[in-house]
Amino acid sequence: MAIENSTVDDSKTNSRVKGDTQSWLSLSILLVIAGSAGWLASAALLIERIRSLQNPQLELACDISPFVSCGALFNRWQASLFGFPNPVIGVAGFIAPIVLGLGLIAGAKFAPWFWRFIVLGLFGSWGFVMWLFAQSTFVIGVLCPYCLVVWAAAIPMWWAGFVFTLANGQWGIGATRKLGLALRPYLLALVMANFALLIVTIIVRFPYLFAL
Repeated sequence: MAIENSTVDDSKTNSRVKGDTQSWLSLSILLVIAGSAGWLASAALLIERIRSLQNPQLELACDISPFVSCGALFNRWQASLFGFPNPVIGVAGFIAPIVLGLGLIAGAKFAPWFWRFIVLGLFGSWGFVMWLFAQSTFVIGVLCPYCLVVWAAAIPMWWAGFVFTLANGQWGIGATRKLGLALRPYLLALVMANFALLIVTIIVRFPYLFAL
């Protein structure tokens, strides 16, 4: 009986370890892909910003219509919240998830305090892009194409980083881990709900963009 119980415990442990490994692999791939997309969009937006400074009359590639444009946002205070163009934050910041994801794929291990720092950074990024989205849709009334890509990159990284680190015990092995394990099956639903909120808001605030 003792041998059977030991076999069952070992099986549960191996299953949990396998599940945790798959979680880290999934997270690492997401960080690399989303981080790369966010970095490319931020870099493209920064290039357009520089081009507009060099020639204010230049027609930018991201100026699709009066309501879908990046040039219309460049002179707004929201576009330089900290005194410099917001894309600079993206160009610098999106390097972190890319390097982190590649490190995980290579087999790197990080301490819980490091993961907490990373998740807090992802939360700050998520909060910032949600604030920018609210400003674009409710205050300015213009959507920036490259910004949409940045927002789409930041949202899943935050939810995945938050849920996976909870589930894998980076915030403790008590109630926080139980919460993470409970949320993990619904991670995709959380991400899609966040995207749905943005999409519905865009449809409501910009109905003429979808008019036939």
